[in-house]
Amino acid sequence: MAKAIHSMIRVLDEQRSLAFYDMAFGLRVAERLAFEGFTLVYLSNGDGEFELELTVNHDRTEPYVIGDGYGHLAFSVDDLEAERARFESLGLGPTPLKELKFEGKPPARFFFVQDPDGYKIEVLQRGGRYK
Repeated sequence: MAKAIHSMIRVLDEQRSLAFYDMAFGLRVAERLAFEGFTLVYLSNGDGEFELELTVNHDRTEPYVIGDGYGHLAFSVDDLEAERARFESLGLGPTPLKELKFEGKPPARFFFVQDPDGYKIEVLQRGGRYK
């Protein structure tokens, strides 16, 4: 059986991205591999094995165009309201809380935030399928 291990995004400024992902989600460098022309930085935290891989192309000077095919990354948290308040206090610009309803039940409560490169990140209340 296949196991999901990481998702990769391209970032313009490594230090700015590291600061954001640490501040927002407690993700820290698990490994940093510097190659000629690019660096791969794997971020993780103690809540799971899945990692976020940041690819930094050394010669890149212009921001990446996200495009219309990208959706979002997602993180689950124990206390959605407290996390949104924390994001707000850090100046991370979270969107208002939203709730989806399916067949009269609320399967998801969430807000979004964007990282320094414009990638959307959904923050969901932990529970149900959002473990």
